[in-house]
Amino acid sequence: MLALNLLPTSGVTFSKSNHNYLRRTTLLFDPNQRNPHYLSFNSHKSTPVFARSPNATSQIFLFNRIFTHPLGLSPRPTSQIPKSSSETPAESHPDAIEAQKPNKNLQLAIIFGLWYFQNIVFNIYNKKVLNIFPFPWLLASFQLFVGSIWMLFLWSSKLQPCPKISRPFIFALLGPALFHTIGHISACVSFSKVAVSFTHVIKSSEPVFSVVFSSFLGDTYPLKVWLSILPIVLGCSLAAITEVSFNFQGLWGALISNIGFVLRNIYSKRSLQNFKEVNGLNLYGWITIISLLYLFPVAVFVEGSQWVPGYHKAIETIGKKSTFYFWVLLSGVFYHLYNQSSYQALDDISPLTFSVGNTMKRVVVIVSTVLVFRNPVRPLNALGSAIAILGTFLYSQATSKKAAKKIEGEKRD
Repeated sequence: MLALNLLPTSGVTFSKSNHNYLRRTTLLFDPNQRNPHYLSFNSHKSTPVFARSPNATSQIFLFNRIFTHPLGLSPRPTSQIPKSSSETPAESHPDAIEAQKPNKNLQLAIIFGLWYFQNIVFNIYNKKVLNIFPFPWLLASFQLFVGSIWMLFLWSSKLQPCPKISRPFIFALLGPALFHTIGHISACVSFSKVAVSFTHVIKSSEPVFSVVFSSFLGDTYPLKVWLSILPIVLGCSLAAITEVSFNFQGLWGALISNIGFVLRNIYSKRSLQNFKEVNGLNLYGWITIISLLYLFPVAVFVEGSQWVPGYHKAIETIGKKSTFYFWVLLSGVFYHLYNQSSYQALDDISPLTFSVGNTMKRVVVIVSTVLVFRNPVRPLNALGSAIAILGTFLYSQATSKKAAKKIEGEKRD
């Protein structure tokens, strides 16, 4: 399910250069990044990075934004005028840089804390709803609906600058939104069939599909990257054959979700090259809206006739309508928030730090859901999961180094 992951601007009128918009878009849709979902989308893949100026005002800007607008809201856009070299006093004052470290550590703790918390809440309540109301097509549609309403509210209230919409822009989004829809609904189907922990283990194999598909399209990867995906394949295979809740629909749902999100990233990188002025959060907002238009009519066709009796059965099971509504609402709200938070993380920290954090996030989610739902875990299943997660971490390290070398080479040129 995507992610994603939050990139607004603060009410504090510090200047930030235009390269942020470029970097946000690239981070959101680069197939070597990571889900991302943005937009990750929740992505473990590394991304190209742009040079970041360690000036004091930008650090104050980030720290202030976290505390003033923790949900990524922005009362008004900040200036996009690049700062001159004379406006970076911290570069000539080492003491000022040292003074920033505690604030930066606190900032990172808040970013990751919100991101992990929102992801855990979403996974728990998403599974709780699916346990008593096993209709993933409707639930997935509702989650997109909540995200759409939230983005429309931000744009209409001017808390988030609304991008300029044109026919070419909408046409460019049709492909990415379609693949996003496939990735989201497939993951939701998987969650409805198997344990949350198993779905996340299989979804950790997304780098395998990214490398394979990107290679077919002409990208090249060093040997280290290819070697890093071997433990992912081994770990996922071991986890699958030893999974207590194993179900082929759950397995295929997670695998198809990986394919959908990888194709979304690859296709977006190519189709949205002319719209780099649109930041990541706005791109995710429009993709969410278009995905809802794709998904809901199909949801009505696939399972619409079962919703009313399923609803009454769910109410009988849970006892209170308010509890059921509360669970559904939480799954929708936190689905959008954790994707939004992932965008803020991508904006405020380096891609390598994000990749490591995303790997650890998957571990935290797996452990949390195992404890909450008390899923039986066999020793070999735990071993397979650990190997797959380790492979994801190694992949993020290898691709981050590849991206860093590429950027260094571009600078020399």
